[in-house]
Amino acid sequence: MQKSTRIVICTALGATALAALPSLAQRAPSSGPVARYDMRAGTVSGFGAMGGGMGSAMGMMFGGGGSKVQHELYLRLGSSRGPDKGGPKADHFMPPSAKLGKSVALVTPTLEKQPMDEFPGERPRGRLLIFWGCGEHAPKGQPVVIDFAKIAAGQMPAGIWSSTVIRDWGPSPTNSKTFGRWPADDGKYAKADTSLPGLHRVAGNYSPEMTFSLAKDFMAPLRTSNAEQASGAALLSWGPVADATGYLATLFGGKMSPDGKMGDMVMWTSSAGRQFGGGLGDWLSPGQVATLVKDRTVMPPATTSCMVPAEVRKAAPDFRMGTLTAFGPQEDFSFPPRPADPKAAWNLEWTARIRHRSTTTWMDMPGMGDMGGMSERDDDENRPQPQQNCKPKGGLGGLMRGVLKPGC
Repeated sequence: MQKSTRIVICTALGATALAALPSLAQRAPSSGPVARYDMRAGTVSGFGAMGGGMGSAMGMMFGGGGSKVQHELYLRLGSSRGPDKGGPKADHFMPPSAKLGKSVALVTPTLEKQPMDEFPGERPRGRLLIFWGCGEHAPKGQPVVIDFAKIAAGQMPAGIWSSTVIRDWGPSPTNSKTFGRWPADDGKYAKADTSLPGLHRVAGNYSPEMTFSLAKDFMAPLRTSNAEQASGAALLSWGPVADATGYLATLFGGKMSPDGKMGDMVMWTSSAGRQFGGGLGDWLSPGQVATLVKDRTVMPPATTSCMVPAEVRKAAPDFRMGTLTAFGPQEDFSFPPRPADPKAAWNLEWTARIRHRSTTTWMDMPGMGDMGGMSERDDDENRPQPQQNCKPKGGLGGLMRGVLKPGC
């Protein structure tokens, strides 16, 4: 047996046998890891899965649409080493079911912009009305009203975004000596029929070779309905998704001014507390979600409905778009395995993890009925990039683009 083959087999067996995070919680390694690998696997349906730009969006509103589901996959590699020679180079070799060719290249960017919490569309001019919690009517004390006219230009009001759920994108240029990511500029993206289970290998000139086997595939798509009630509230319902650890619903809307620009803006979340943005727009680990379920920030996995209060819809008569997220499972790997002898050195070479989620977006606009159905999207257009600093602009179109890309 060739040496390289033995290494692959031994590494795969070692990595598959070890769940990294629970082990690391029990005992910290003596050193390392030298390299960390992060995978994000998402299933997108509804307006968020639509391609063809705003023309397709309007076409769907007036009778178009379909039932396609899209997959999104983000890969990030960070290492404490520099490249052995030449420039940094790394590739992720996937099983044939991924349908992404022999491998995808993890490119080291010249500039990596970090995700930011921003208001969709142009800078707001009027007020922001903040609501939270499921129920037919908003409780006393809501909404919290923020008048942007009293805020200095460029200064975000305190307390809008969640400070308790921290973004965790794993490896980045700031916490790694050498960093690589995908999607890059190779024109490849995860496809609707991309499948993940099987043997994966990550190899490059600045990190130890990693081999691990994934058991979980992309989550099933969310399918929602949005039914207006006699009170003016709307009942958001969805079918349960296997492996979901919890659900979070959000809504963004507003009232248009006579010049066609947004006047008052409205934000609502299903969270029982005032929790917006931050890590809630990302892929969360099952452990994080379990904690958030306990404090009622995230709805339990058995939940299949949430009432959007009448006051929320009344405050946003012209435009309402919602997002529902099902947080999912996580798989963890590391090498070498933790020694049985607690006194033995444990020099960790690498860790790898993959997190899952499923998201859908729906539109709730006057005269358009239930727009929560799943929609068409071209396989190669309008895919959100984690390295982009998304700043949608320009009235209603910009607002829609902003809401279509939660967690961008």
